[in-house]
Amino acid sequence: MTAPPDGKLHRYIGVRSAIALVVANVIGAGIFTTTGFQAADLGHPGWIFALWIGGGVLALCGALCYAELGAATPGAGAEYAYLRDTYGAAVGFMSAVVSLVAGFSAPIAAAAKSFVRYLIHFFPGLEPDAVLALGVSVQDVVALALVWALVGAQLRGARAGMRVGDWLTVFKVAGLVAIVLAAFALGRGSLSNLTAVAPVYEGLSGAGLSAALGTSLVFVMFCYSGWNASAYVASEFENPQRDLPRGLLVGTAAVVALYLAINAVYLYGAGVEGLAGKVEVGLVASRALFGPVGTSLVTLVLLLSLVASASAMTIAGPRVYYALGRDDPLFAFLSRTSPSTGAPLTALWVQGLVTSAILLLGRVDQIQQYSGFTLTLFASLAVSCVIVRRVRRPELPRPFEVIAYPWTPLLFLGATLWMMYWALQGRPLESLLALGTVAAAGLLFFAMRRARAGGRGAGGAGGDRVAP
Repeated sequence: MTAPPDGKLHRYIGVRSAIALVVANVIGAGIFTTTGFQAADLGHPGWIFALWIGGGVLALCGALCYAELGAATPGAGAEYAYLRDTYGAAVGFMSAVVSLVAGFSAPIAAAAKSFVRYLIHFFPGLEPDAVLALGVSVQDVVALALVWALVGAQLRGARAGMRVGDWLTVFKVAGLVAIVLAAFALGRGSLSNLTAVAPVYEGLSGAGLSAALGTSLVFVMFCYSGWNASAYVASEFENPQRDLPRGLLVGTAAVVALYLAINAVYLYGAGVEGLAGKVEVGLVASRALFGPVGTSLVTLVLLLSLVASASAMTIAGPRVYYALGRDDPLFAFLSRTSPSTGAPLTALWVQGLVTSAILLLGRVDQIQQYSGFTLTLFASLAVSCVIVRRVRRPELPRPFEVIAYPWTPLLFLGATLWMMYWALQGRPLESLLALGTVAAAGLLFFAMRRARAGGRGAGGAGGDRVAP
C-alpha cells in the first residue's frame, strides 16, 4: 500500500473486508433487542417472520441500488455523495448531518447501551443502575468507556482497525451459527412456540395492525441498517468497481439468513409472550433453551457481536464527515487525516462526542426508532438517485447495473414510504424528532449559505453540485 498525500484516505480494502464490514455493521444492537418490541406490538410469530423476510428483501433491493451508484462513482461518503451530485449541496449536507446524528452516532449509542444491559449477566452489581452525578449512571460510564475505546482504536490507524473488525466479524458469525445449531439440537425449546399467537394480536383492528406493522418494520429496518456500510468507504477500496457490489450483496444476503435463524431461536426458546417487551431477548431465550451455563456462553457471543457492530460503525461514519470536509471549506477541519495511518482524526472525535450525548439522553427503543426512521428516509432518497441518474445521465459508465430495473428501486421506495407513514402514526414522538433533525440540518445549510453570501458573495467550493 502506498501512502497518499496528506488529507487523503488510503486504499487498502478488498472484498473480504467489504463483506465483513457489512456483516459487522448490520448485526448489532437491533437483532438482540428489537424482537421483544415486535412481539409486544404484534404478538404473532408469522407476522414477525414476515417482517424480517420483507426487511431482508428491501435491504437486498437497497444493496443492489447502492452497488450501481457506488460502482459508478466510488467516492467516500455513500449517500452523501450520491445525493450531493444528484440533488445538490443542500440535500447532501442534510444527509451528512443526519449520518452524524442518526446514521452512526445513534446506532453506536444503542449498541453501547445494549452491551451494558447484557454485561449485567456477568456483573449483577451494574443493576440497579446507580446515578453518580448530573444524571450520569454507572451503566452510562461503562457504555461511554466502550465508545471511546473504539474511537481510540481507530485513531491508532484505519488499516489496523479494519483488520481487528475482520476478525471480530469472523468470531461473531461463527458464534451466532453455533448458537443457532445448538438451540435446535440441544435446546429445551418448543416448536409450538413458532406458531403460538399472543392475546394482543387478537385485539388488533385493521388500522391497529397496519400501525403495528409499520412501527415494527422501522425496528426491522434499523436492524438491517448497515447493508450499505461498505459504500461509505468506497474510496478506500483497491478495486471498488469489482469489490463494492460483491461486498454489499454477499454481506447483505448473509445477514438476512442469520437474522431469520436467530429470530427462529428466540421464538423457539421463549415464544412471543415470553419475549414481549423485553430488551435482552437473547438472554431471555438462552435461559429457556440452555440454562445458566449455556446462557453465559451465549451472552459472550452477543457481547462480542455488539462490540463488532459498534466498531464497524465507528469505521464507516467518519468517512461521510470527511467527504463533507473535502467539499466545504467551512467544514475543512473534518477532512484532517493522519499522514501515517490514514485515520480521519477530527471526524472520529466529532462522532465520539455526538455518540456520547445521544447515549446519555435516550433509551434503547427511542434511539432505535428515531434512528430507523431517519435512516429509512435518506436511504430512500439515495435509492431514488438510481432512477434520476438513469434519466439524466444515461451515458454514465455503470460497471454494475441494478437487476430488474426499475422495479427494484420502485419496490424499495414504495415499501419505505408505507413504513414511514405508519411509523409516524405509531411512534409520533420519535418520528417527528427524526423529521425535526432533517429540518434543522436544512435550516443550518441555508443559514450558512446566506452568511457566506453576505460575507464574501455566493459561490465557492460549498456551492450546489448537481449532476447535469
